[in-house]
Amino acid sequence: MKEVKGTDALEALGNRYGIEPDDEDVLDAYEQMMIAQVIYDARTEAGLTQQKLAELIETKQSVISRLENADYEGNSLSLLRKIAHALNKRIRIELAPLTRHDPAYDLPPTYAKHG
Repeated sequence: MKEVKGTDALEALGNRYGIEPDDEDVLDAYEQMMIAQVIYDARTEAGLTQQKLAELIETKQSVISRLENADYEGNSLSLLRKIAHALNKRIRIELAPLTRHDPAYDLPPTYAKHG
């Protein structure tokens, strides 16, 4: 395996696999991964199995499994709200300034145009 020194993870992906860190698909995958990780971390911190969390929000274990999968794209705010409530948490959404370490740092800004 080729060793890559002095680069961050996204740059290493580009060097090793030809994945561009400014690609919107990469950014989408990164955000999905973060949602999955947050759900997993909160569930395990609460000491719950996927099955027990599913019972608390009246769904199936397979739904929790899908939500904890970084490849799953079907997250809904209402389901995330149920999970947060079951785990005695709240959802916090933040629009924070980009830093040079963020995956979307080099993407051009997109502004909504109003007619």
